[in-house]
Amino acid sequence: MVSAVQDLLDILDLEPLDVNLFRGRQPQAGWQRVFGGQVIGQALVAAVRTVDASRPPHSMHAYFLLAGDPKVPIIYDVDRMRDGKSFTTRRVTARQHGHPIFSALVSFHANELGGFEHQARMPDVPPPEDLPKESELRKSMLAAMPDPVRRYYERERPIELRPVEFERYTGKKVEDGRFHMWIRATGQLPDELAIHQCVLAYASDMTLLDAALAPHGRTLFEREFMAASLDHALWLHRPFRADDWLLYAQDSPNLYGSRGFSRGLIFTRDGTLVASVAQEGLVRVRRQP
Repeated sequence: MVSAVQDLLDILDLEPLDVNLFRGRQPQAGWQRVFGGQVIGQALVAAVRTVDASRPPHSMHAYFLLAGDPKVPIIYDVDRMRDGKSFTTRRVTARQHGHPIFSALVSFHANELGGFEHQARMPDVPPPEDLPKESELRKSMLAAMPDPVRRYYERERPIELRPVEFERYTGKKVEDGRFHMWIRATGQLPDELAIHQCVLAYASDMTLLDAALAPHGRTLFEREFMAASLDHALWLHRPFRADDWLLYAQDSPNLYGSRGFSRGLIFTRDGTLVASVAQEGLVRVRRQP
């Protein structure tokens, strides 16, 4: 799995073209369109490259505008909107074929010592060691996946997933719609916070929209559905390592008009809340021919 992690690090290592201008290469994954998490991660890298490391990112708000073309590189244009005393703001626009396909605002803030702190409590779920490995789940899931998704899951991947409510992939409805997923990089990452943040940004798009179907006992792996991320928001609260197990606690307050809204809290194993995520996406039943 180390090679898959290295491939991810290579994808996130953007090529500088000019001041505030970067080029991101595409993975050879055989997707029909660009994976949303890839664009989120690369856009965050582009923004981070224009800000001093002493001021890490704390939030990102993004919109997916057009489906990306996996056959050509993506150009990331960074607008240095603000360099304040406490906060820095960057706008990142991703382009292909001369058109914007993605736009994001990223805010940076130097850590401050505050007098008050609180956080949500981590859900009480089994540890990852007590859950089926991903290789065991693939055997029962692969046959139902659309071909492009199946081919992706048959490859080595940089992020390991261990769902807690794994029975939902066999049709069981999840009580109250809450879904929990343990995630981690499949190999060791460099000791640089920004890299761990960008890897988490990449991974944060992998399962969140699928939570919109958990209350119905369905999953986006089924061929009946087509899905696409519409927007994505990420808040980074505390330092963490993306190569250690993180619990991604997800739920979906709303699904209406073929748009599913999902949200997630990400915890370290010791219960520390490190990030929050929210996303709306298209969840459409395919028309029958």
